[in-house]
Amino acid sequence: MTQPEAAREALLALRAEISKAVVGQDAVVSGLVIALLCRGHVLLEGVPGVAKTLLVRSLAATLRLDFTRVQFTPDLMPGDVTGSLIYDARTAEFAFRAGPVFTNLLLADEINRTPPKTQAALLEAMEERQVTVDGAARALPDPFIVAATQNPIEYEGTYQLPEAQLDRFLLKLNVPLPPRDQEIAILHRHATGFDPRNLSALTAVAGPEDLAAGRAAVRQVMAAPEVLGYIVDIAGATRTSPALQLGVSPRGATALLATARSWAWLSGRNFVTPDDVKAMARPTLRHRIALRPEAELEGADADGVLDGILASVPVPR
Repeated sequence: MTQPEAAREALLALRAEISKAVVGQDAVVSGLVIALLCRGHVLLEGVPGVAKTLLVRSLAATLRLDFTRVQFTPDLMPGDVTGSLIYDARTAEFAFRAGPVFTNLLLADEINRTPPKTQAALLEAMEERQVTVDGAARALPDPFIVAATQNPIEYEGTYQLPEAQLDRFLLKLNVPLPPRDQEIAILHRHATGFDPRNLSALTAVAGPEDLAAGRAAVRQVMAAPEVLGYIVDIAGATRTSPALQLGVSPRGATALLATARSWAWLSGRNFVTPDDVKAMARPTLRHRIALRPEAELEGADADGVLDGILASVPVPR
């Protein structure tokens, strides 16, 4: 088995290993793997108690990645995330103390509970893979991914993420409530002694070297001109949709190409099909569009609008 094929098998094995701790949510695990392959970041949205934190912790354990969790609160300061200069009385000099952002996998829990100034402190880290403190730029480890969570139903005491920061997230993954059979399986695990705080039962089935091999292989995945035109047509349709006041930017179109290439590679192909684009359109674009107020009053949502656009844009043959 060649190195790219071995890397693909290792990354696909993550779903089975993580399922030892998290019941269901295979689609969310796949999205997190795609984000790692694309060097992108993920916004996880779901009500409390659907294992968002456990999912990210399990991913770090099965991938041998350093993991840090930060609980975002209204009094969290930018330096609490990026790090700051601390005066050392012994040397009479200031020394840099690295913040929790210096890790491989950063869980930004309830990111919409912290003020815009602290949210903005993440922007440079997410986009440039570095932080600047006192004029000195410090590189972050590689790989580096931010997995941020937010509660979709509780808005009291929160600060809505601005469009400019939402656009920095490669994917927005909805973490749904489990169906009845899966919830019974969850209760059965807890009844037989499962402790979500103890992940010692999980085995590292992949590592940073598999991610590196996967990233190199994804860069070789081809996209025909017809597929590129299809992506541009989808993005263009969001800009003219009567239901939307904000459509997808060119950054969103390039993100859809990146995620479709990763999905194609995970599916065992070295070329992108229109079905790959369709598969990744909703998680890649749902947070990059904004509904008109009248569309919201009529009960429309982002996924529904995107489904209509995908149904209307001609698929290349």
